Amino acid sequence: MTRRVVIVGSGIAGLYAALLAADAAGGSHDGDVEVVLLSKGTLEQSNTFYAQGGVSAVLAPGDAAPGDSVAAHIADTLAAGAGLNDAEAVRILCTEAVRDIAGLSRYGVRFDTRPDGGPALGLEAAHSAPRILHAGGDATGACIARGLVAAVLERAVLERSGRGRLRVETSAFVTGLLTDPLPGSAAQPGSMPARVTGVEYLAGGRSHLVRADAVLLATGGAGRLFARTSNPAVATADGVALAWRAGAAVRDLEFFQFHPTTLAVEEVPGGPPALLISEAVRGEGAVLLDAAGHRFMPDYHPDAELAPRDVVSRSIALHLAATGAAPDSPVYLDARGIEAARGAGFLARRFPTITAATRAAGHDWTAEVVPVSPAAHYWMGGVSTDLWGRTTVPGLYAAGEVARTGAQGANRLASNSLLEGLVFGRRAVEDFLRAAVHAPHWPAAAPGDVHPGSLLPAPATVPAGAHGAAADEVPFSRQALGRLMTAAAGVTRTGAGLDAAAARLARWSADVGTGSPAAGNPAGSDQAAHEDRNLLLAAGLLVAAARQRTRSVGAHYRADTHDAPAFTHSMQRISS
Repeated sequence: MTRRVVIVGSGIAGLYAALLAADAAGGSHDGDVEVVLLSKGTLEQSNTFYAQGGVSAVLAPGDAAPGDSVAAHIADTLAAGAGLNDAEAVRILCTEAVRDIAGLSRYGVRFDTRPDGGPALGLEAAHSAPRILHAGGDATGACIARGLVAAVLERAVLERSGRGRLRVETSAFVTGLLTDPLPGSAAQPGSMPARVTGVEYLAGGRSHLVRADAVLLATGGAGRLFARTSNPAVATADGVALAWRAGAAVRDLEFFQFHPTTLAVEEVPGGPPALLISEAVRGEGAVLLDAAGHRFMPDYHPDAELAPRDVVSRSIALHLAATGAAPDSPVYLDARGIEAARGAGFLARRFPTITAATRAAGHDWTAEVVPVSPAAHYWMGGVSTDLWGRTTVPGLYAAGEVARTGAQGANRLASNSLLEGLVFGRRAVEDFLRAAVHAPHWPAAAPGDVHPGSLLPAPATVPAGAHGAAADEVPFSRQALGRLMTAAAGVTRTGAGLDAAAARLARWSADVGTGSPAAGNPAGSDQAAHEDRNLLLAAGLLVAAARQRTRSVGAHYRADTHDAPAFTHSMQRISS
């Protein structure tokens, strides 16, 4: 008997899972496997492709940094996540990392090495030891994506010749998950009233259906919710919206990480992502300066520029406020000391992609400081899964950024994202393959999960006089959504701002029709309209989660609660 799995998305989680599932076809499990990989754009259009820093992993003895250990990686991940991680998910992530680094090598991915042939390990923020594998200097994601894409295309050619089990469709935008009722089920909050049985998708201007025994969502993130983002245009929260409409639980949606150092240039609506200047640059010794040339990060955290990302981004926002600068003003990354200490040409050799991109933007970072500012980067929350990628809806898996595995907590440790996609993408495939013999146990909604039957905060009614009548009349557009989310749900937040955002999102959603688990498909064959619905639904869920969490933790910072004493102390010191 042949069983089919549909994998939606072509980032690291989707590509790796598709390869593992296809290579298992005809193996020792009971029956054959057919794999269908659907990519919204080209196979290389993903957040993975733009990842610069690398993959974190503690390698085997002899290859790991002296004194480093899996236990230290676990401790660093838990600390960055502010203790809101799932401890077992973190243990699995860090313990199984070495297995999936070896897995990448089977598909032609090669990491940079030292002159003696050992792995070249980098140091990034909040890591206690160098453990970051990189490829092509600062092109790790592109190198991994190209290797995996080449392996996928090779197997797709075999499929077309009748000798393979991996079918690939690009420009295939999934608009809905097909579900069938479970026998004897009742649609109670937290119950599992349906099973996912396939997907509906747009391709070539027409709607198509593909039935499946399971669907794995690997659709990536949602950076396009915000005005500035390091994410490509395809990152429109599609997976969270699909899962929610199918009845799946979500969790931790208030935690959205802003990368502190992206090149500060004017954004083009719908254009390319903001140029990310990797954490590894600060790991090599670059520092942050304000407009007066003052290095300010030591005022905010003992680890200065190597503090966790949420701390650095928030410090930038708070320092701009403390010094009277406009909120969208840049700060400056100074890498000149690296070049002076390591010799002429080091930055170009170590960071060729960033060197070329900054030079194209008119900056010579070997001789001048570079303007940077935070941009939306990574969603720690997502579709709630267990340790095998299973969601609360039978037949539906999730892996990568779209999933909330519990490994990231309230703030992701640098370079754990690619690793999470590898480890939990593989585990989802392993569970699917086992299901041919042993039916999986699908988890019910757990404490902390939010599911479509949950009661979310009602949108606030904001008097026109409070914000001006004209503000209430702003029509929906993606640019307006990005401005709203950046102001109300960005690096810093307040209850009043979130309430106002909830009210406006409710009005926009009523106009656009974001859909519910029982809703139809009003957007038809218009992909942009589907994306708008997905963005608005995800924005509403994020804001609702942020309104519920009234205390600051991790990437969720409530500026109106005064419960961050370290930052309050720094603000008092700066203003005195």
